[in-house]
Amino acid sequence: MKLLLPLLFCFFLYFGCGNNTSSYIAKIEDQEIPKKEIILLGWENPANRTQLLEAIKDSEKEGLLPEDYSYTKLVNYEKAFDKLTEKEIETYHKLLATSFIKLASHLSNGKLNPREIYPDWEIKKNKFKGDSLLNSALENNDFITILENCKPKNVVYSYLKKALDIVNSLPKDDFTPLATTDKFDFGDTNKNIIPIKKRLQYWDDLSKNDTLTDVYNEAMHDAVKKFQSRHGLEPDGVIGKGTLTALNFSKEQRKQQIIANLERWRWFPRDLGINYVAVNIPNFYLHAVQNTDTIKTHRVVVGTEKRKTPILSSKIDNIVFNPTWTVPPTIMKEDLIPGTQKSRNYLTSRNITIYDRKGEEISLGNWSFSNAENYKYVQSPGENNALGFVKINFPNNHSVYLHDTNHRDLFVKNFRSLSSGCVRVEDPLHLAEYLLFNKKGYNSAKIDSILFNKKTKTVKIEEEINVHILYFTAWYEKGQLQFRNDIYNYDPELYLRLNNKFRGNLITSARVVNK
Repeated sequence: MKLLLPLLFCFFLYFGCGNNTSSYIAKIEDQEIPKKEIILLGWENPANRTQLLEAIKDSEKEGLLPEDYSYTKLVNYEKAFDKLTEKEIETYHKLLATSFIKLASHLSNGKLNPREIYPDWEIKKNKFKGDSLLNSALENNDFITILENCKPKNVVYSYLKKALDIVNSLPKDDFTPLATTDKFDFGDTNKNIIPIKKRLQYWDDLSKNDTLTDVYNEAMHDAVKKFQSRHGLEPDGVIGKGTLTALNFSKEQRKQQIIANLERWRWFPRDLGINYVAVNIPNFYLHAVQNTDTIKTHRVVVGTEKRKTPILSSKIDNIVFNPTWTVPPTIMKEDLIPGTQKSRNYLTSRNITIYDRKGEEISLGNWSFSNAENYKYVQSPGENNALGFVKINFPNNHSVYLHDTNHRDLFVKNFRSLSSGCVRVEDPLHLAEYLLFNKKGYNSAKIDSILFNKKTKTVKIEEEINVHILYFTAWYEKGQLQFRNDIYNYDPELYLRLNNKFRGNLITSARVVNK
């Protein structure tokens, strides 16, 4: 055994930056660790090295790549440890430190920085101090606990790892994609019924003991409805385009989808709050949580692929009853002005008032198409207002909010990526009443009287109620894998980036404020 002297050095990420170890500065995920000489006594303990190597190996269970943390190189150093020179041991220790900080950073904030990928994702980084974590792990000879504490504590993240384990345990799938435009329903007989049944068996929706005939029988009907429900489809038992598309997803595609969602969970705040409202965009639902229990669920309409709803975390600030609606620039250019060109009655039929830059009202007779973009267009309160009867505001850089709508028929649709960026909420008055639960006197009768008055009224929210607009297309719930349509097509590219295979430009997300 070699007697190791305490090693003085500063952290660094890339070798070859210089020969003086005191000049090394590690830059991990945009965090520059202060220049500081640290005595690494803990690496002399082989148990610490073993713990870290095991943690790096197990990073696969988090959807990460062990080789991002130099796993093979570290293992080779450890195997040859008794034969290493003092300089090689120093290099090994530096690599251990660098790998630990990098892994801890990725578990704390994700491998990728969403703010560099998506221009309309508004998420703050979680607090992370790599040097302090390393010191603590070495001083206490406990890397397992330190790294475990870096991971998201939300139970959904833990269940999502279970989902990854389940998909990994499935046998190899050798299905040929079903290329048919036919629809299948209970009682049908068709040559495609058998391969569909095999897929339903593969995903554990249909019993493995089912007789594989080409008849769409009752057992298959129940299995199809279960499959549809797990994928956010209308559980009507009819196998159409949407169901066939979901059936054609391979094991590998679902695995990649889960890994992409694990990364997104690492981006989000560790503490969502005691009271909060959460919208999962691909699921088209809003959940209101009070004292960590979900007490209300609402259907929502979210932005289209062209006008995406941004992902963000904020706090509810106020509720506006009988709101006015100021037409945003893009909707003005793409909808309002063309509509007015077709009919001069377009504005008056929608109770829209025109204002000049001084805030003075302009009559339709004094308005012209040539300078139409120089005016402000405001829709008066009322049942035909684009925001409906209520708007829920929270600070953000994208001018989006939760609101009612004058197109309530859209909530009956299964696919609800139909807005211009904001989130439309079904039955929003009950949500508003919940948000005002500690506001004296603001019960349903009080709200009804405000609406009846037809005057705009803003009510401040005194309680701390967070709002999280999220994007998750995979999770594990009540013993079942859940998948949703990746409506903004985020998953494939994110997976390529996570696996160091993306070669394109940064994603540019086109979205437009509001309605």
